[in-house]
Amino acid sequence: MSQKILVAGSGKSGIAASRLILKTGDEVVLYDSNSALKEDELLSRFEERERVSVLLGELKKDDLADIKLCVISPGISLDAPFVSMINDAGIPVWSEIQLAYHHAKGRLAAITGTNGKTTTTALTGEIMRAYYAHAFVVGNIGIPYTEEVLKTKEDSVTVAEISSFQLETITDFKPDISAILNITPDHLNRHKTLDCYIKVKESITQNQRESDCCILNYDDTVLREFGRSLLPRVVYFSSRELIEEGYCMDGDMIICNHKGERQEIVSIHDLKLLGRHNYENVMAAIAISVEMGVPMEVIQQVICQFKAVEHRIEFVAEKAGVKYYNDSKGTNPDAAIQAIKAMPGPTILIAGGYDKNSEYDEWIRSFDGKVRYMVLLGQTREKIAECASRYGFTNVMYAEDMQEAVSVCASYANSGDYVLLSPACASWGMFQCYEERGEVFKECVRNL
Repeated sequence: MSQKILVAGSGKSGIAASRLILKTGDEVVLYDSNSALKEDELLSRFEERERVSVLLGELKKDDLADIKLCVISPGISLDAPFVSMINDAGIPVWSEIQLAYHHAKGRLAAITGTNGKTTTTALTGEIMRAYYAHAFVVGNIGIPYTEEVLKTKEDSVTVAEISSFQLETITDFKPDISAILNITPDHLNRHKTLDCYIKVKESITQNQRESDCCILNYDDTVLREFGRSLLPRVVYFSSRELIEEGYCMDGDMIICNHKGERQEIVSIHDLKLLGRHNYENVMAAIAISVEMGVPMEVIQQVICQFKAVEHRIEFVAEKAGVKYYNDSKGTNPDAAIQAIKAMPGPTILIAGGYDKNSEYDEWIRSFDGKVRYMVLLGQTREKIAECASRYGFTNVMYAEDMQEAVSVCASYANSGDYVLLSPACASWGMFQCYEERGEVFKECVRNL
């Protein structure tokens, strides 16, 4: 007998979840608080529209009659009043990944962390595809898990990028291999405290058993300590210490130390990725792939061919001797620090955007003479400029839009300089998403 399932949010995640629900025989009540949306347009996205009803605007208690489950889109805060009403009605609230997990077959590797998730997920996915016939890459990387899950088979491998928002509403979601790449302050406007954010990230391991595995960053003191209390087997990686057991760097060589034996895997000079943070991403991908049973020679071949993910320290063009890099996915200060470190020479930085209650002191300190000028956009520009001035950095200019920002950079840059878009902020307010921001930046650069 079919059940009525409420899907909250009509974006990409909500539509994918709704389609999965319909394919598995249940009915969908699609809800969005935006009353300006058109019911007919939303219904047109479904072949089985007779089993979909749409609710827009304010959700009322009577609307929850006969609802057995709510699947909530990651962009919706659990503090939203209608979520409290759903909880009070005793209706379970699941994330889209939790829904997908209930229909999944094969093995699952799930990757989270503040920074590096997309690069690590994309690289791990490429390695899986090079070895396995049925490999899927899903999650926060842009492909909803619910969109692909019915294609999985018993011999499938799935690599999922998982955000903190998605982890808030899991119940029995359990990856065979989990990875937490790092934890630095982010999304505190949603999670309120760093401690809450850390606990949400760590919850990716909450259902894992002794037969499972968790990959952790040894250099992150929170994660190193966390690993000591885990039930699943822990594998560490480190870019700063020669650890006795796990993956680490010895000079320019990424190696694996295991049971007293040393294996040289790859020189960083053979990689197409820039920066220490990317060497950590590579080590995490290697560790996950080894645990998934991929031979080392396949791993070595793929990691040497892999190029930077779009919008993550992505080379755009060279104009008048100036190289332009797009790091629009640098949506928090820690990610932006890594991008600055990756630049080989004098840099002009484009930054600013939506305020996620981040602090910018450590980011400004990382300029360390490398950043010559900073061009600021968006809601946070005064906050960033004020922070910069406290550290004596006053080469700050404002721009009203991306085109003006790129033009200012081009006029101030010398041959041999680098222009870097790495905002340290979310894109909302000026752009729909970081991808749109990056595309606009690239178009402006090409038009110089």
